[in-house]
Amino acid sequence: MEDPMNSLQDVIRCDLCETPVPPYHCDICHIHLCEACVGEHLSDQSKDHYIVPFKLRGIITKCTKHSTEVCTELCTTCNIPVCLLCVASSEHEQHENEDILKWFEYKKELMQKDLQDLEKSIYPKYQEAATNIPVQRADVNKRSQKLTTALDKQGEALHTEIDTIIQGMKSDIDDMDAQHIAAIDQQEVAINHTIPEITQAILDLKRLLDTSDVCLVSGYTSRTEEFRSLPAQFQVTLPTFTPQKINREQIHQQIGSLSELAITFLLDEPRILTDIQTEYRDLRSVSCLSDNELWTCGYDDNILRLYNLQGELLRSVKTKSGIKSVIIPYDIAVTRSGDLVYADYGDRSINLVSGTQIQKLIRLRWWRPHGVCSTSSGDLLVIMNRDDVKQTKVVRYSGSTEKQSIQWDDQGKPLYSSIGIKYLSENRNLDICVSVSDYDAGAVVVVSAAGKLRFRYTGPPSTPRESFRPYGITTDSRANILTSDWYNHRIHIIDQDGHFLRFLHNCGLQGPWGLCVDSRDNLFVAEYYTGKVKKLQYYK
Repeated sequence: MEDPMNSLQDVIRCDLCETPVPPYHCDICHIHLCEACVGEHLSDQSKDHYIVPFKLRGIITKCTKHSTEVCTELCTTCNIPVCLLCVASSEHEQHENEDILKWFEYKKELMQKDLQDLEKSIYPKYQEAATNIPVQRADVNKRSQKLTTALDKQGEALHTEIDTIIQGMKSDIDDMDAQHIAAIDQQEVAINHTIPEITQAILDLKRLLDTSDVCLVSGYTSRTEEFRSLPAQFQVTLPTFTPQKINREQIHQQIGSLSELAITFLLDEPRILTDIQTEYRDLRSVSCLSDNELWTCGYDDNILRLYNLQGELLRSVKTKSGIKSVIIPYDIAVTRSGDLVYADYGDRSINLVSGTQIQKLIRLRWWRPHGVCSTSSGDLLVIMNRDDVKQTKVVRYSGSTEKQSIQWDDQGKPLYSSIGIKYLSENRNLDICVSVSDYDAGAVVVVSAAGKLRFRYTGPPSTPRESFRPYGITTDSRANILTSDWYNHRIHIIDQDGHFLRFLHNCGLQGPWGLCVDSRDNLFVAEYYTGKVKKLQYYK
């Protein structure tokens, strides 16, 4: 049977030449036009014309103030269609006007983009957060049970003398659980309150995208940015129980103590507190000498520079290496005593800067150093590679003496890629965190202080593996790990167990590279191309 839509009588044709399926329409004359006939139609200057794509026919309306005119402009100040006489009138003389067709198409494109963002990105993010709420509640119960079990074991050893104290401490746990659950409930309420609004916004957008009503479309206001960030997220510092050896004379003190429950919130948008312009063209590393002074080094020269937060150059140190074809120095770190160490990739050495003197602290025979960090115990950790055997390892030094080498996992496989850029940092729980950015895909590799692999982080599930290029790495007082995603202009924050917390990405970062934190958990970011060090606050 013949499709009636394709039958001769149903095919829409050009009103001038009968060409089928004309792509244009004159919204004033109300006739269909093929491409060849548009010019002929416009040549009739006895009346006005307004050519629009066929699918947008009907966009032009009669002017409500000038009955003989049609509205080809939109007054964006008043948000109403206007004719040319209205545009020239005193009422709209100082107002902004746009071609109504261009404005309509612009609004449609905006709505299409918002619909895609809401459906593909924002709404799934809220769904994922809502799904995670029961998991958080279950985790509260699991961790609480562990604490209760530890208390019970200690209570059995102390028998009846400490029953009252044990019950009191259990009550403390219940109170902290209530606080924790209350914080989770607060987050759930905020998420569940917003999800229907997003759903309604999606429905409204779909209806608007199907309408030709100019007033409805031009009145559309995007709420996408309002929904883009999830309600305030929180991070919990969970209580721990520290048992003591039983002493009946001091039984109360010997029971131990529960640390307080601490719930901290990450800022939706990190705040830039300071912006320091250095002299480097290619800035790579930054290390805090104090909360107010920063050591820096770059790719473009072999000078180490110390700046204060006002951007004033306090000191500069020229490194000794004379090799020009390699990166000198590769990385820097401030020791517990306030001295500076730097890794000289070309000279295969770790050097100590004390006052005005430079001392070669460690000389590596076959290996080239990449990242260096000073540990809480005063040791140095160095990640290094050897090109001839394609190997990478982390070595712990006490002074110039090697104490530990970390290179293989329990199956005898390499822990670290042999290629690419590498930096490292020690976490508060003494884990060793290494960022590896090779040519295939990057990863943050975390091992325990004993060198046992704990986890590999390759980005959250929504991040394509090949686009994750972690460079600088640091840790904060909550044992969170921060690594710079130079390729995507953002910072990843993960907890000490490798769980993704959030991005720092909506504060104008450009090519973030080196990272360090001060004693107040302010983050300092070295931007490679701009040569700037930015101080960021990311906790409330």
